[in-house]
Amino acid sequence: MTGGLLRAGLLALLTLAAAACTAPAADEWDSAEQVRRAAHAPDGPPRVTLYTMVSTTNGRGEHAALLIDGAQRILFDPAGTWFHRTAPRRHDVHYGMRPALLDLYLDYHARETFDVNVHELDVSAQTAARLIAAAEGHPPVRNAFCARSISTILRQDPALAPYVDTTFFPNRLAEDFTRIPGVRVSVISDDSAHDNGATLAAQQRALDGAPAQAVR
Repeated sequence: MTGGLLRAGLLALLTLAAAACTAPAADEWDSAEQVRRAAHAPDGPPRVTLYTMVSTTNGRGEHAALLIDGAQRILFDPAGTWFHRTAPRRHDVHYGMRPALLDLYLDYHARETFDVNVHELDVSAQTAARLIAAAEGHPPVRNAFCARSISTILRQDPALAPYVDTTFFPNRLAEDFTRIPGVRVSVISDDSAHDNGATLAAQQRALDGAPAQAVR
């Protein structure tokens, strides 16, 4: 009976977490040349930014993503649904995330039904490099594993591991991340319609055919 209850409880938890990341595991794998040409070295210090997409209705975290600024900028968007043709992709890692593309990503997620909670942390170059390598080496992420995969990656850095537990839940991950000294917190809100599929289509048209190098 106890085993059955534990399995039922875990199933219920995973069902709740499933809303967090609803895309199939990503099997995209763009060429090394595409990735090289798109690579964007951001201004500013090495930094890691946790994005949490939070329902404005019930406050539940529905998705999480990790932006890492190191020698180049990558976006780890596990089981995410956003894409752009000028941002090469390998599994869940997006490259070439210049400010214009990052703005598109955030605009896609921030809408009347979701806020984007932003947690920024300046880190050492070694930490940024370690996190980028961990994200690039992570296998395709399944539904409901967005927070789990990010927390696993963060825990691979010895400076961050003491603060972050492995979790399936985006809000829990954000709470843990907030405990790291030096984290800056902000919120992105938008009153655009819930249907971000239309937003995604418009974004493809807006930069349709533009080479990655032209997106600034």
